[in-house]
Amino acid sequence: MTRKENKSIRKMTQFKYLIIGGGVAGTTAAETLRQNDPSGSIAIVSDEPHVFYSRIMLSKPNFFLEKIPFEQVFLKKESWYTEQNITFLGGKKAIGLNSAEKTVSLDDSTVLQYEKLLLAIGGEARRWDPAQVRGADKKGVYYLRDLDEGKKVIEAIKTAKRAVCIGGGFVSFETCELLQMKGIETTLLIMEPYYWANLWDEASGLLVEDYLRQGGVKVIKNELTEEVLGTEKVEGLRTKTGKEIPCDMIVVGIGLYCPTKQFADAGIECGRGIKTNEYLETNLPDVWAAGDAAEFYDIVVGESAQAGNWVNAQMQGRIAALNMLGKKQQFRMVTFYTAQGFGLTIAFVGDVRPLPDRTVIARGSKESKSYGRLLLKDKELVGATLLNRTPEMAPISRLIEKDIDVSAHHAELADPDFDLKTLAPS
Repeated sequence: MTRKENKSIRKMTQFKYLIIGGGVAGTTAAETLRQNDPSGSIAIVSDEPHVFYSRIMLSKPNFFLEKIPFEQVFLKKESWYTEQNITFLGGKKAIGLNSAEKTVSLDDSTVLQYEKLLLAIGGEARRWDPAQVRGADKKGVYYLRDLDEGKKVIEAIKTAKRAVCIGGGFVSFETCELLQMKGIETTLLIMEPYYWANLWDEASGLLVEDYLRQGGVKVIKNELTEEVLGTEKVEGLRTKTGKEIPCDMIVVGIGLYCPTKQFADAGIECGRGIKTNEYLETNLPDVWAAGDAAEFYDIVVGESAQAGNWVNAQMQGRIAALNMLGKKQQFRMVTFYTAQGFGLTIAFVGDVRPLPDRTVIARGSKESKSYGRLLLKDKELVGATLLNRTPEMAPISRLIEKDIDVSAHHAELADPDFDLKTLAPS
């Protein structure tokens, strides 16, 4: 190591508030901090070079079909950071944390010192391991998670004739629709016996599959990819059972993971994400977490939870910032997700994990194309999955939020015609 390199490593920049992550949680936190502390120094470190943009738009047809100007994806301009006196360090990755010295090391040898630290690192798309899926690195394999990847998909769908989506979930469902809208022959490949089998029951999964097929999507189940075919570019894929599917492009949506290793190595307690209490504090002093990566104590259901949606991340960014300012506020929110496509509306409310201590009450039927599942823990409702039952989101949210005892109303909950508003008046 040269003397010059050593000097650059030792040189530190100090900030009162340091935020790792430039997405909705991190940007909302910075905005909240500046509103309450006009002079405190703030820095945002983002592993993407882009200023704050809408990840929600990345799976919406209007964006991909270029029906709206591309610039509308950006929610902040570069000038906003200057006006707010917020230092934006884009295209840099945090690779180390020293909580004793209160420093964060970046991959360009920069060292940043902080008084208060927020980890809003989000999630990363799970990628195929080339050792398990041969040819996974071929041109034409996409992971729809960030803006640069979105740009590549926009270009690919202009000329593609056949596409394969991998995995069951919100991203694959919405991607299948935009591919069909573009006139691309689309196949959905899932490893489970029915759509989203790790969260849903069979009736829910099969109902979604009905809508996909009616929309022109070919659904193949109980299959894993073994090899991506083609020389340098995707020409098809082969499954573990030997089935070959010709295609020009593959969009892989096999879930997210939180890149927490460097923080766990520094002593932060991590599980599926970065563990926090109800104030979004980690186990280390002056370190908070927010957004998709926060595995927070959910005071609504009384256990740890993790939520990967925009509204949740936005609210957590705000609450984390207020706590960094010493205002001591609990995070309390009933989370929700929605997706629409092929004439079907999907909604999740609250905690939808089918854990062993949950009682599940079905509401409606696959045949009626209106079906829901209510998840109860002890005497209270904690979550729901809804297919074409969107109006029930509001009363279900109130039932969860207000901790209403529904133990005497199982029959009513199972009746698809029963008005849930009578149990949860506004």
